[in-house]
Amino acid sequence: MQDKIKSQIKEAMLAKDAVRLSVLRGLSAAFTNELVAQKRPPQETLADSDCLAVIRRAVKQRKDSIEQFEKGGRADLAESEKTELAILETYLPQMMGREDIKKVVEAKKAELGVTDKSKMGIFMGAVMKELKDKADGAEVKSVIEEVLV
Repeated sequence: MQDKIKSQIKEAMLAKDAVRLSVLRGLSAAFTNELVAQKRPPQETLADSDCLAVIRRAVKQRKDSIEQFEKGGRADLAESEKTELAILETYLPQMMGREDIKKVVEAKKAELGVTDKSKMGIFMGAVMKELKDKADGAEVKSVIEEVLV
C-alpha cells in the first residue's frame, strides 16, 4: 500500500492536483513517522495493516477537525478538510452499513445476555472486537445505544 501511495504522488504531481498531492505527501510522511515510532529505519516499508492504521488515524483527525471548524463557524476550512477526508477514505476498505452492524449487535446482545446500559462498556468492547476494521466506532456506538434502550 505504501508503494501504491508513492506512485500516486507522482501521478498527482503530473496531474497538478494540489490537494491530492498534499494529502498523499502527508500520508507518506505519516508512514515514515510510524516506522520511526516502531524503531525501524525510515526507508523500510510498512505492512498494509500498519498503513491502514495510519490512514484511519488521519481520517479520525479530519473528522475531528471538520467538527471543530463547523462549531467555530469556519465553513471554508471545514470544506477543505472534507475534501481531504474524501481522498483518504478511498484508501480504506468498505465499512459495514448500519443494518449489518445492527445484526451483529443483536447477535452479541443475545450471546452475552446484556439487557441494560450498565454493561455497555463490556458490550461495546465485545462488539468492536468482532467488527474490528469493518465498522466505524461511532456508528457502532449509536447502534448499541439504540438497541439498549
